[in-house]
Amino acid sequence: MSTIYDCTDQDERRRGLEAAQSAVKGGRLVVIPTDTVYGIGCDAFDNDAVAALLRAKHRGPDMPVPVLVGSWDTVDGLVQTVTPRMRELVQAFWPGGLSFVVTQAPSLPWDLGDTNGSVMLRMPLQPVAIELLRATGPMAVSSANISGQPPATSAIAAKQMLGSEVSVYLDDGEATIGEPSTIIDLTSPTPHLLREGAISAERISEVIGTSPATLRQR
Repeated sequence: MSTIYDCTDQDERRRGLEAAQSAVKGGRLVVIPTDTVYGIGCDAFDNDAVAALLRAKHRGPDMPVPVLVGSWDTVDGLVQTVTPRMRELVQAFWPGGLSFVVTQAPSLPWDLGDTNGSVMLRMPLQPVAIELLRATGPMAVSSANISGQPPATSAIAAKQMLGSEVSVYLDDGEATIGEPSTIIDLTSPTPHLLREGAISAERISEVIGTSPATLRQR
């Protein structure tokens, strides 16, 4: 049975976070608020839970699941190398609406889909999400919707699509940004945008000294 917790109420927020933490540790799925859109998530290192997440979204491993973290330092154990460019972007835009695709640390015991040795990482600017992530550790989190449908910007919209596939829904009101994160690929020497969303190419170029046109080149 699924339960929605109103995180705008302090007592219910506490109960909801406890229930969500228990669900994640128990290999179940949760829906959480982020600054961009609502996300469906699970323990990033629980491969059965990640497979259940993909089934809930009606999509396959060809669309791997991103990972959300609750602190800057967490990424050090997840990536092969934290480059100066990545560090600059983390300091400029995390927590916030920028996701990085980077080469993952070797031999991590997770199966996020067909990643070809990479991982997409983000730290959301959302206090409920951050509190949960700091309690659970890295979570595999994708937009809370059936594949092909618009991402949910509220817990109610997420529940209408995902229903009982999810154990716990944390409702903290409408997502503040309401559009997906920007994704930048840092797996090669020349960074490029895979998706322009919450953070513009212009803002990124100001930080790393690459023109917006170069970032947008494929």
